[in-house]
Amino acid sequence: MPCTPQYRGGMASSNGRIPSPRMKYTNYKSRVNITYVDKDGKRTKIQGKVGDNVLYLAHRHGIEMEGACEASLACTTCHVYVQHDYLQKLKEAEEQEDDLLDMAPFLRENSRLGCQILLDKSMEGMELELPKATRNFYVDGHKPKPH
Repeated sequence: MPCTPQYRGGMASSNGRIPSPRMKYTNYKSRVNITYVDKDGKRTKIQGKVGDNVLYLAHRHGIEMEGACEASLACTTCHVYVQHDYLQKLKEAEEQEDDLLDMAPFLRENSRLGCQILLDKSMEGMELELPKATRNFYVDGHKPKPH
């Protein structure tokens, strides 16, 4: 193989040059844009990666979603309302998630637990609305920091 830029370890860019080590590599095909709507109606658009957990993604972007059980499927503090157009694109809720949601305040037909939603490309443009309160702390106004 000749020793030209396009053959050096597969690192060449489309113009045949080796990219600077300071360049960030971003695979935009693996990105998903979603919007969180908080209890006051404030909309926050964020970009996640395919495979991101909606609860942890909210934490990384400063969205007030508690997640008291740290995604162990033991509470409902990451309760979200999924935009109806996207419900069928989500993996079906397991029985344990459904059982927990039955105990969630302000339950709706489109309720899901954020810790159980993993992003994929079919969720591009999805909106997730946060309920007015969750069972643990938000009812009394306490706003815990993410774990």
